[in-house]
Amino acid sequence: MAIDRRVFTKGICIGLGAAALSGPFGALAATPAKQADKQAGKQPDGRIVCSVVLDAATGAVMFRDGPCADRVTPVSTFKIPLALMGFDAGILTGAHEPVWDHPRNQTLSERERQATDPTIWERDSIVWYSQELTRRLGMARFQDYVNRLGYGNRDLSGNPGKKDGLTRSWLMSSLAISPDEQVAFLRRMLDRKLPVSARSQEMTAAILPQFSAEDGWTVWGKTGSGWRRNADGTPDRSRPQGWFVGWAERSGGRVVFARLEIGDRPSDTPSGMAARAALLAELPGMARQ
Repeated sequence: MAIDRRVFTKGICIGLGAAALSGPFGALAATPAKQADKQAGKQPDGRIVCSVVLDAATGAVMFRDGPCADRVTPVSTFKIPLALMGFDAGILTGAHEPVWDHPRNQTLSERERQATDPTIWERDSIVWYSQELTRRLGMARFQDYVNRLGYGNRDLSGNPGKKDGLTRSWLMSSLAISPDEQVAFLRRMLDRKLPVSARSQEMTAAILPQFSAEDGWTVWGKTGSGWRRNADGTPDRSRPQGWFVGWAERSGGRVVFARLEIGDRPSDTPSGMAARAALLAELPGMARQ
């Protein structure tokens, strides 16, 4: 099966603007519930789900289901390309360097009130560390990296009229990427074919969180969590959105994957963690397809 190539700021409390979306995921932001129920990827429990798994070596599709060609905000999965940029630019120098203390002039969650290094940043999904990194890059260099990496729609304009693209474009704002594009990007990174240094690609892979799945799979990946937005721009806590993207290895074989879920009810579990749990449970079956 050929892939169709058509082509959450503090913690997870981020909303999603309809302008960042297309297709079934986007339609949910603007259509009544009964109409949205007819969209592709609708699950019996009300979620809209995309899962895509590729053979990392060949690019062959092992599993693909749901509206995987539709672009949505990357939220914290964008920490993967941000790490590539940081290591390539020399701002990040090692798995535990630099260590930056948390900002004192912001209201941060308990999780974010800690001195943070690149490994902690990826593990605990620290938003302010990402924003400090992009500030040090500056907008011109930031945009150049996104363009060269060919990441999603490459739009770093941010929220309309706010000139906040340097620190918020990937956080439920202008930047958007599809699940199909996520796995293609990851394949290029694992093959060391991105237009950044080989070391930056190696270091980015090294600092990503590691997990285990059944049948002997070892998994590396990044979550992304948030909520959709209401018409007035406020978060709709009844509509969580979650990503989990990465790769998995077993007995010399490797796959890349992306999982994206849009819920239709509030949840006490961060949406990215829910997507991660589902992917880890389902991966062995998907990889046997």
